[in-house]
Amino acid sequence: MIARRLGVLFSALLLSLAMALPAWSAPAFIEADVPAARLSGQGTFRWFGLSIYDAQLWVGAKGVAPDAPLALELTYSRSLNGKKIAESSADEISKLGLGTPAQQADWLARMTALFPDVNDGTRLTGVLLPTLGARFYLDGKLLGEIADPVFARAFFAIWLDPKTSAGKLRESLLMNAAAR
Repeated sequence: MIARRLGVLFSALLLSLAMALPAWSAPAFIEADVPAARLSGQGTFRWFGLSIYDAQLWVGAKGVAPDAPLALELTYSRSLNGKKIAESSADEISKLGLGTPAQQADWLARMTALFPDVNDGTRLTGVLLPTLGARFYLDGKLLGEIADPVFARAFFAIWLDPKTSAGKLRESLLMNAAAR
């Protein structure tokens, strides 16, 4: 009898906690590019123990699929130079062996022209549009696009490729990435 009452009480407590938790709904600008967006996973990228950014991966009904859009939002924990962000991105793409040297040089130039300096709390969001390329947002406002689907796949591979240098973050991001 006591066990049953405790079970009912525990169930009621869990239900009230679930109702009190914030709903993870996608920001409107992500929802516009990734219909029915839902949070797949999130995690923190650290470099030598220092938090660099928190990441959230948003996927649609198809999850992570070659023909499905997705969005990756990075909320920075420190100030970084936009040129350095572009160079680090280009280095990671190169380590993954993606693109030709000429493509990599072109992508670096485009990222350098587009990526801004960031501060603690700045949100940069990249949206993969499989047939169009990548769209980038700064704190929810459109920064610009790189209309190159090959670049877009290479850029998002930095986080999503099995050979990424951030394997634990990849696991966290893809936690709920299956199609629904």
